[in-house]
Amino acid sequence: MNPNKVLWEKGDFTRIAENMRESGSDLVAKIGITKGLKVLDLGCGDGTTAIPSAKLGADVTGVDIASNLVEAGNLRAKKEGLTNIIFKEGDATDLNELKDHSFDMVVSIFGAMFAPKPFDVAKEMVRVTRPGGKIVMGNWIPGDPTLVAQISSSYTPPPPDGFISPMLWGVEDNVIERFESAGVAKQKISFVRDTYTFNADCTPTELVALFKTYYGPTMNAFEAAEKNDKASDLQTELEALFNSQNKSEIINTTSIPATFLRVTVLI
Repeated sequence: MNPNKVLWEKGDFTRIAENMRESGSDLVAKIGITKGLKVLDLGCGDGTTAIPSAKLGADVTGVDIASNLVEAGNLRAKKEGLTNIIFKEGDATDLNELKDHSFDMVVSIFGAMFAPKPFDVAKEMVRVTRPGGKIVMGNWIPGDPTLVAQISSSYTPPPPDGFISPMLWGVEDNVIERFESAGVAKQKISFVRDTYTFNADCTPTELVALFKTYYGPTMNAFEAAEKNDKASDLQTELEALFNSQNKSEIINTTSIPATFLRVTVLI
């Protein structure tokens, strides 16, 4: 079994994605998606950016490695009455079912960065984008003080041999190297620091509980911590982290802004 597939089918990421919807819509609104555009959303989850793209009139294909998220995405699209979007299972390192130059835009927001073989991922994204099209990635930044870069970092189990950290997609030089290897000139790659906000109708401590129960990487971190009798330490650390970064002034709600690297690649 593909370990990346196992990770993202673990728990129920839709419960986390519910707290990401607003920022997903905001991001889609500013990256140039328009009616009739053919868009691939890679590592789409259950449609946090794919569904807002379809609502803007784009013809959207969402691809994710997790079959449960693909099913959830198609269900969401059906409930929204959207006929211009389809979710399919697929691997960002090998998009063999997708033809060359078949999309005007490839979008991957905190998705393809988690796939192994990053050079293959870059090559595939470039391959399926038409000349004159573009790729937009949202990637978490290693060492950043905001939430996602810090969560579980001290407790995750040791990676397998040959593992390449997903966080390296948040380093500009690495991004340039990967897309240059796929044939893209450096001057066609640009970067901006952007903010993605987790908004939840619960306390920060309750949000930690959601991550612990439903988010694969955090579930793995707790499993590893329990083996070392450090689960309570991890719990305390995450609760302190979430509470310290909560910017909401409304009781029993959480609003945590997280910095990410927005990458634009012109093909």
